[in-house]
Amino acid sequence: MDTLEKRSEPIRHIVVGVDGSEGATRAARWAARLALATGAEVVAANAIGAPVFAASLSLVGGAVVNDDWQTAWKEWTEFVERALDENWSRPLAEAGVAFRTETVEGGPEGLIELAGKIEADLIVVGRRGRGGFAELMLGSFSHYLVHHSHIPVVVVPEPGRD
Repeated sequence: MDTLEKRSEPIRHIVVGVDGSEGATRAARWAARLALATGAEVVAANAIGAPVFAASLSLVGGAVVNDDWQTAWKEWTEFVERALDENWSRPLAEAGVAFRTETVEGGPEGLIELAGKIEADLIVVGRRGRGGFAELMLGSFSHYLVHHSHIPVVVVPEPGRD
């Protein structure tokens, strides 16, 4: 089925990117309203990525991950999963929509991969509004999604932004 045909079908699955930010909260509320109107399931997802210092080269020539780093990474992942379940998904729970949570590795690519895996009809994210030169140099999560996703992406703006 091509993209145009899929768009005429009902929305059944929505992936919303959440990370505790105001933009993500706005996105979750927007996705909740759409889910209530369409009966869609929402998957609240957080894309977590390993810091650059994750691997170091050993004298033997292989990549070695320090035990302390592994412990810190595990603790960070558990923190993100708890925050996702207990706090970041709160707008969905308060709205009474059917939802579940997922953590995925990677940045926006992780959300795109998750959306494909669950056959999502839509990805919803908030806009942080970095803007200008900073956004040009650092890139943008939502910008990447808009240009690489094979399904529609909704970027929920900050209130009052033109």
